[in-house]
Amino acid sequence: MIAPSPALTEALELWLAQLRALDGRAENTLEAYRRDVSGFLGFLPQHFGEGIGKARLAKLTLPDMRAWMAHERAGGVSARSLARMLSAVKNFLGWIAEREGFEMSAPLSVRAPKYQRKLPRPVGRGAARDLIDTVSLQHPEPWVATRDVAVVTLLYGCGLRISEALALTGADAPLADVLRITGKGGKERIVPVLPVARDVVEDYRRDCPHQLGPTEPLFRSIRGKPLSRRAVAKVTEAARMQLGLPATCTPHALRHSFATHLLEAGGDLRTIQELLGHASLSTTQAYTAVDTARLMDVYDRAHPQGRKRA
Repeated sequence: MIAPSPALTEALELWLAQLRALDGRAENTLEAYRRDVSGFLGFLPQHFGEGIGKARLAKLTLPDMRAWMAHERAGGVSARSLARMLSAVKNFLGWIAEREGFEMSAPLSVRAPKYQRKLPRPVGRGAARDLIDTVSLQHPEPWVATRDVAVVTLLYGCGLRISEALALTGADAPLADVLRITGKGGKERIVPVLPVARDVVEDYRRDCPHQLGPTEPLFRSIRGKPLSRRAVAKVTEAARMQLGLPATCTPHALRHSFATHLLEAGGDLRTIQELLGHASLSTTQAYTAVDTARLMDVYDRAHPQGRKRA
């Protein structure tokens, strides 16, 4: 493989640094961008049969972009993933074109592949309660079990992302009636805290053997290190397998359940958008499709002429 020029590699890092500093993009997002754009830049020398720099990048054509997309699809990349990768690549190309004064209208005009957007897969109300109860039985150490219950209760009761729950510090406890959460893109939002969530976090704090300083992570591992996402996923997986719940029952599914159950209870989309921290209302609107799908399922099962009854 012929590597892109050092100047192009440096430009990639500069672009990522700008996204980090000015847009507040999360590190996981930046790492995904680096991987996607690096893969694209790694393909081009093979495609052209020579090393490339900024000047060669300025001569990209629509067929060049389509050749890369075909290469990725042939390698097993899904249409959804390719659309995400293309978004990162076009963002980078647009940035470098503006910075260097290039004309890149042709490569930037390439269309993303069509794909069926996946609907959120929430957990039912009873299943969510059962899952939290079963999580409490997964670890023989009482304070660890209480910790796990506290985390999953925050995911379901407050609609937090797992990264947001694990980012809480000792200064956030005892939890107030509302939490000020910094989500994706550095966007702040106010989230109400249910009494049950506040109580279980206090139970965990009381029993935790580690010092929970104001600037230190609130949730800790057995050895006192910051609790990992994998640990939460693992305990959730064990609980859902005991309950016979589907593999889609993940920590993030509890956040989906928070939104779906609010919508079912009459919550409006704008409020749910604010509670979830979605930048766009179109993202939140996916939950209306979930609700409609459930409504149609009930109709099909209950109506005398329903398809499923037939």
